[in-house]
Amino acid sequence: MVNTDDTQTSRGRLLTAGKMLFSKHGYEGTSTATIAREAGTSESQLVRYFGGKSGLLDAIFNESWSGLNEVVKRTIEDSAHGREAILGVFALMMGAFAQDPEVAALFMFEGRRMRGTEVALSKGFQQFVDLVCRLIQRGQSDGSFRTDVNDVILASAMMGATEGMIRDQLMARRSGKDLPFDDASVRRVFEAMVNGLA
Repeated sequence: MVNTDDTQTSRGRLLTAGKMLFSKHGYEGTSTATIAREAGTSESQLVRYFGGKSGLLDAIFNESWSGLNEVVKRTIEDSAHGREAILGVFALMMGAFAQDPEVAALFMFEGRRMRGTEVALSKGFQQFVDLVCRLIQRGQSDGSFRTDVNDVILASAMMGATEGMIRDQLMARRSGKDLPFDDASVRRVFEAMVNGLA
């Protein structure tokens, strides 16, 4: 008899259930029992594969960022200059969030968690920030971005403004309200910021 509940299947179902439940109810509002029930497995399996709820959230982030970061790297490598690359990365992220709203909600609402006195950032997000900072440095070298402002500040400003606009859209969708602005408006604002930093 074949055991259909093998490691990959149980682990995958836990990842899928965790992503859906965390994005819908938040990390704090989701119990390990609910995740296990949704995944059709047990809490002991969740602990076995991820060490608990926190480990599951980390795995969801890291697996989601891993795929995105590979595409981000290729986008940067294939771009002629920094401005083209940052606009490509922005379009890529907007497309990924539109394609997977659960990941968008997790990245925007659960991406920076306090654990004790420290902010927990996934390795994938830290790699993304590093990629964006290197992209800004490249853009400063090729004339795409001003050089009198630190690359970390430029990266933070671009990411922070973009995250704020996306978060406002997600909050409106969650509460059933009309969107305060559409994706085209977000793109126009981002392009205006990039142009203003030239």
